[in-house]
Amino acid sequence: MLGMKTYEREYVNACRAKIDADVRVFKRSGAKGLETTFFNNLVLKMEYMFVHRFSGIEGKDGNPLNEVRVLCNSILLNEGKLQVEKLPRWPNSAVAGLKLPPDTSVLKLRVGDEVKVSEADFVRLAKGFFAEIEKKYT
Repeated sequence: MLGMKTYEREYVNACRAKIDADVRVFKRSGAKGLETTFFNNLVLKMEYMFVHRFSGIEGKDGNPLNEVRVLCNSILLNEGKLQVEKLPRWPNSAVAGLKLPPDTSVLKLRVGDEVKVSEADFVRLAKGFFAEIEKKYT
């Protein structure tokens, strides 16, 4: 698939509805012992829904789109430890020049912190992520 410059509003709304439904299922499940695993995986799912977005439109200023991209790379390629810069053994593990200042990010994680997304973290992250998608891609 080619990179995406825009997403139809209906697609964004459908993706948001799927993510919201997953959060509701978790709340009803009572599976608190699986919270980190569930919400780390939901971060991956949310990123995948928009994985073909042009990073030039996304920017590199540490916005929630950048944060989700970094979280996914960290979960998948760096054993769950936050990393922003490219990893030596994974040249495609980051976008060159991307910034993720902890003080302005949604989750406030620092490089090397373990990525352990809670339900509350995810709800805030998803809200910011979809707001940025709508602002920049619809």
